[in-house]
Amino acid sequence: MTIFKKRKKEKICVIGLDGVPYSLLLELAQRGIMGKTAELIDSGCLHKMKASLPEISAVSWTNFMTGTNPGTHGIFGFTDLKKNSYDIRFPNFLDLKTSTFWDTLGEKKKKCIIINQPSTYPARKINGILISGFVAIDLAKAIFPLSLRPTLESLRYQIDIDTFKAREDHEFFWKDLLKTFEGRRKALKALWKENWDYFELVITGTDRLHHFLWNAYKDENHPYHQNFLDYYRQVDSLIDEVASSFRKLTGNYERLFMLSDHGFTGIEKEVYLNAFLEKHGYLKFETSSPQNLSEISSKSKAFALDPNRIYINLKGKFPKGNVSESEKHALKEEISSKLKDLKYDGKTVIRKVFDVEEIYSGPLVSSGPDLIAVSEYGFDLKGSIKKKETFGRSILQGMHTWDDAFFWATKEHGEDLSISDLASIIINDFV
Repeated sequence: MTIFKKRKKEKICVIGLDGVPYSLLLELAQRGIMGKTAELIDSGCLHKMKASLPEISAVSWTNFMTGTNPGTHGIFGFTDLKKNSYDIRFPNFLDLKTSTFWDTLGEKKKKCIIINQPSTYPARKINGILISGFVAIDLAKAIFPLSLRPTLESLRYQIDIDTFKAREDHEFFWKDLLKTFEGRRKALKALWKENWDYFELVITGTDRLHHFLWNAYKDENHPYHQNFLDYYRQVDSLIDEVASSFRKLTGNYERLFMLSDHGFTGIEKEVYLNAFLEKHGYLKFETSSPQNLSEISSKSKAFALDPNRIYINLKGKFPKGNVSESEKHALKEEISSKLKDLKYDGKTVIRKVFDVEEIYSGPLVSSGPDLIAVSEYGFDLKGSIKKKETFGRSILQGMHTWDDAFFWATKEHGEDLSISDLASIIINDFV
């Protein structure tokens, strides 16, 4: 049964699958696990796409909804530094320095309904409905308009799984994952009946599944292998429900799009960048067991923030900065060179180090990091200041990748596609 009601034909619909790599989607489609998605893929063009730098949801989804990069929109990660400080802050939707393409649509009197969009908390006014995705703390602050709250509560809508409990208790994880998924489905059915011009639904359970149980897919003998496949069968069913309803509503798939915000792969080792910087003499602390970055020594040349952002300890930018502007370029090249030489069991760890001045544009470039390291698959970069060794391991099984996100559309949009390109593609000729 479809969820449509006949309305005016000119509409856009976007399905987001958080953390689903191009390679996995294609493999599941070809295996018949996602048979309906396979049919959809065959009716259009599946693109391999690059995510944001760094390749995390907070930045990638913001690149998507603004069509810009952190140098313009100002979101550099899930965490950031307070100005002229080493203190950590948690930026949110109110920190966004530019408009989204939903704002553009709203200015043209187009009504938008957006369900579970990451990095939009607290929800702010749009011409339509916005339900924030993670990191959202309070459901009441995650909804615009607030009058929608009783409806969502009656549907037992849940923003996210309990990630802390889920990583330790996998039986709980499955129950919470399916409960969250069902809440999304019910919200979809309820809100599809509204009058809208742009509709977007994002599934984030895929990202959670990959972080905690990536191995369940790769290992056919894993106790949760079948659970993994069954979850994707449900995702496939939901995609088919949306796509079929959209086609009956509009007559075709022309303005239907699907995407992910980054790829995923398994973890061989975690790589602690601050331990690496300490080992090479670029980072020092005033105590032997630092609890936060404010304990950094004035002798430090550089430090890292999650997951792979490296900051030069510049004079004038940081309270204990000791690197002059004239020294910065050479220091960046030196650190980049040492990172590229990093090996683990003979394997190259770092694939590429980007100078932010070359990949970001806009008035906020200097507010962000100086370097972004991208690892080879299997090496998960981290910004912990408490680790003493460069390599380690935690309970997580999956890590993000930069170059294996996907974008599906009915038309071809080139080979070198980045998530920041999508805003203009999606609303092209619509406003």
